[in-house]
Amino acid sequence: MNKKDLIPFAFGKNPGLDAWYTAFFLENHIDHYAYPSKVGSPKQVEFMLTLEGDERYYPCSDEMFCSIMSRKKNDLTKESYKIIYKGILKLVDDLIYSKQEKAFLKTLIKIKYEHEIEQNIIIPSRLEKRLYKIFVSRTHIEDPYILTKRNRNLKISKVLNSSIFEKALNSMDKSFKSFSDNSLASLKKKIDDMVFKRYLAFLSLDSFWGKNENKKIQYDDLIEKFNTQITGDGLPHLINLLSEKKQKIMWLTSEAGEIVVDLAMIKHLTKQGHTVVISVKDSPYFKKVSLLDVNTDPVLLKELEDAYFIHGKALSKNDLVEKFKKNNSIYVISDGTKESLNLLLVSTTFSRVFKEVDFVISRGPIQKRCLIDSHFKFTQDFINITSENNSVCVSYKAKSHQTMKFSHQELEEKAQLIINQMKNAQENNITVMFYSGVIGSIPGKIDTAKEIMSTFIKSLEKEFSNLFVINPSNYYEPGMDADDLMYMWEIVQKSGFIDIWRFQTIEDISKSFELLNMEVPPEWIGKDSTYSTGCTKEIKIAQEVLKMNPEMQLIGPSIDKFMRREEYGVGSMYDQRLVSP
Repeated sequence: MNKKDLIPFAFGKNPGLDAWYTAFFLENHIDHYAYPSKVGSPKQVEFMLTLEGDERYYPCSDEMFCSIMSRKKNDLTKESYKIIYKGILKLVDDLIYSKQEKAFLKTLIKIKYEHEIEQNIIIPSRLEKRLYKIFVSRTHIEDPYILTKRNRNLKISKVLNSSIFEKALNSMDKSFKSFSDNSLASLKKKIDDMVFKRYLAFLSLDSFWGKNENKKIQYDDLIEKFNTQITGDGLPHLINLLSEKKQKIMWLTSEAGEIVVDLAMIKHLTKQGHTVVISVKDSPYFKKVSLLDVNTDPVLLKELEDAYFIHGKALSKNDLVEKFKKNNSIYVISDGTKESLNLLLVSTTFSRVFKEVDFVISRGPIQKRCLIDSHFKFTQDFINITSENNSVCVSYKAKSHQTMKFSHQELEEKAQLIINQMKNAQENNITVMFYSGVIGSIPGKIDTAKEIMSTFIKSLEKEFSNLFVINPSNYYEPGMDADDLMYMWEIVQKSGFIDIWRFQTIEDISKSFELLNMEVPPEWIGKDSTYSTGCTKEIKIAQEVLKMNPEMQLIGPSIDKFMRREEYGVGSMYDQRLVSP
């Protein structure tokens, strides 16, 4: 089967292929509807990707996906499976000393391995996670490579802080002799770019990172490497991105040892005014950088002593923006996963950070295959940095042209425009009412919700003179999700310019349909603002505002009836329980 027949995948062409495609997601445990508490919802995935039609994201390269969809045990899948199997067996050989325990573990892992690969449907990264989990759960060794990782980090740290490295990093090259621009700003920019490139080039010393980890670095080795050509199409794009306004960058880490060089580059960027959010694994996973590493490794502790750690796997947009306003230059988050890279399993906090930043830097070949070497379009520009075969490749993927994004500054500006209207109304002795009601809480009925809200508000304004009503449905713009709206409205609601805060009642909705000469549809019978997740959040804000402004009138259903709603499905405008099986 040709690649063009599979990418992008579309249902309806071949029932057998459709079934295999569905089984692919189920067997890899990456189907949201089968595993809603573990796999991100479609709306959460939309924070990171723009998908076409009914296509779904998969955490592997297009090549691997096509290989699995072919239903044949070809060289790509067989070799990928074997590499993972050997890696797990190496763990057993390296860390288990009892012959009996070693034999038991190897047999158990082999049984699981043969079972998992029998249908040739499992993604290699998912196979790796399952086999790794067997090792960890049976041996109770939480972090098998903890000493290896610490030794690597310490070794690299010593090199980067050595006089030899400092001398080489600060050495002049021939390009400065021909530098014709006499401005200090241009000279500084050239120096900054060169230092960054030299850190990148340092990653290409494969002999230093791999088998010959005990090799000592010489000055001439560094100078030679600093002049090595960096491959790929990404470096000019990266330099261009860094040349624009001060950027907020998400940095997806990879291996121990390399993280120390990453941090040197990150600190170099922060000195230029950029902000970097570093993402690490939620738990130890081979030699990947984990939350445990950044909290216990002496080298990383020192390097990140001034960083701000964002805890919590489901922070709201409001909470996240408040943390970013602390003006730290380096933040650290967990991606919420225990495998190399899987955007379907990342935490909601990770997804929201992904959405908020200006672009993403990813590290290593696995991330390159999944992010760069796939047809998927993301909501951010991607830069990947990979060191292989004594060279460094920097790759670039532009964000989707369909991406629509509202920064918190833009939302604050929109909120201020509304506040100015409210303030102007009060100055002219006009009563200001904020009307909270159902807009997105009934999936697929947003247009109807907006119409009945607007109809009722028009009737209020006709009935009462000198009344200015804020109608939230008038301020929705395409591309806005629940996160954006709640962030904007909370600023408006806490402005202090609301005289009456009215929450939609059953009677309001009935009156609206009556004004429209319509019977109340079944899905609207008995509904009011207590059915809305947003209104549940807003009633809590209203209570806070009432304490500061006791003169404000609060009209609507009794407060105790609002407690039925819990939390938005990420990016959705309705309660997450409404889509739970």
